[in-house]
Amino acid sequence: MTVFTPDVALALESETVEIKRRVGIMGGTFNPIHNGHLIMAEQVRSQLGLDEILFIPNNIPPHIDTKTAIDGTTRAKLIELAIEDNSDFNLERIELIKGGVSYSIDTIAELKRQHPDTEYYFIIGADEVAYLPKWYRIDELITMVTFVAIKRVGFTQTSEYPVIWIDTPIVEISSTDVRQRIEQQRSIRYLVPLKVADYIVKNGLYQDDKH
Repeated sequence: MTVFTPDVALALESETVEIKRRVGIMGGTFNPIHNGHLIMAEQVRSQLGLDEILFIPNNIPPHIDTKTAIDGTTRAKLIELAIEDNSDFNLERIELIKGGVSYSIDTIAELKRQHPDTEYYFIIGADEVAYLPKWYRIDELITMVTFVAIKRVGFTQTSEYPVIWIDTPIVEISSTDVRQRIEQQRSIRYLVPLKVADYIVKNGLYQDDKH
């Protein structure tokens, strides 16, 4: 019979404990990405002690939206430029590669298949919490991810689904506003990272805001 000392037994027990990576997900159209996205992502990463934040641009959003985004390759390039100086941020092209309508449950299922050792935290704005009941297969999705919502004045911190609420600096920037400023030839400095602004100007993006 083999007898283990307490120290050896504890060491063996520790080896069996599965340590999962904890990764945040910032999904959306990012048309274009702006500093508000980056602030939200960094605050969630820091406050929850996440290992990484993945920025996942969608291909075609599932909700009804009359605006048309610029092509996914360009939006992904803007994200790359925006996050290249932060080693905790990474771009994930899974929805662009898949094509078609981008459903979160399909994306999360595939990520979990590829990385079974990872726990995912889905970051959303306070305004999106009320729409969770309308998300495609939400009852399954909430068993696969943890939702993290950014607190915002004027929105109640209640939901029929489990949500972690996070405080971040209030930065009222929207992609719509950025596009309109570009069309009107107004400054977007400090609204988007400098490299993003330079790329937009150099390539003449959003000049007529039809995208």
